[in-house]
Amino acid sequence: MEFDDPVGMRRTCADRLGEKAGRQFAAMARRGFRLEPATAGTEPTGRCRLGGPALLEPGTAWPEIDGVPLSAHAVLDTDALAPWLAAELPTRPGLLNFFHLDPDVPYERYRLLDSSGPEACRVIPAAATRAVERAAPEPARSYPVRPLRATEVTMLPDCWDIEDADVDFDPDEHWGAASLILTAMGDIDGNTAGRHRAFGWPDTSYGSRVTRRDSDSPAVHLLQLAQDAELGWGWGDAGTLYFSIPAKAFVAGDFSKAEANGHCC
Repeated sequence: MEFDDPVGMRRTCADRLGEKAGRQFAAMARRGFRLEPATAGTEPTGRCRLGGPALLEPGTAWPEIDGVPLSAHAVLDTDALAPWLAAELPTRPGLLNFFHLDPDVPYERYRLLDSSGPEACRVIPAAATRAVERAAPEPARSYPVRPLRATEVTMLPDCWDIEDADVDFDPDEHWGAASLILTAMGDIDGNTAGRHRAFGWPDTSYGSRVTRRDSDSPAVHLLQLAQDAELGWGWGDAGTLYFSIPAKAFVAGDFSKAEANGHCC
């Protein structure tokens, strides 16, 4: 769920959850972005875009799995996003290229690939001053380029990304903290599953968590890509693809640890 006004967000949490639980939940807020086409009269945010060629440094190998190249889906310009993310962006990786397995091959060949394994996605950083356009090699799919405008928002996790230790709750009234959040905040959940988003928290309206936790805290959400008929991609019935990275790897700038999860209705 997302808010344009952080002060209003904190007030809503306190009004709906009570002072203590509301403060705990509001403390989980993260800064993120709505990603929308940069239409006529609006400037794109840096080099952020969907589709188009990848922006890679010379000599960078195109990612592949079992000899099949991945498809380039998006680029985020973290230099342009950094002023809003502030301390939530501990390193400045420049441009982030997002790849996922989506080849134009017969099903008989595709089914032999490990489409659910870690090699089926890749996030590759590139210095903005050195990056050059690289077209996707066949049989990877190529998508039309769409420059993006990133709008700053403050995001809270949906109930599926809440654990019992996150927020105080009354066990006599709720089966867990997730139940409390669903009951108190569910009607203002914007349900952004059908939209493109960056950083912040993912939409998890499919009823399952898409960012795993480890000892370092919840994974950092990098990018949410919705089914998009104009671009020509999709993941099942109204599916959404989520890229995330373990918190420790994000702090270290090790994007080789990024992973992707797809969910559909």
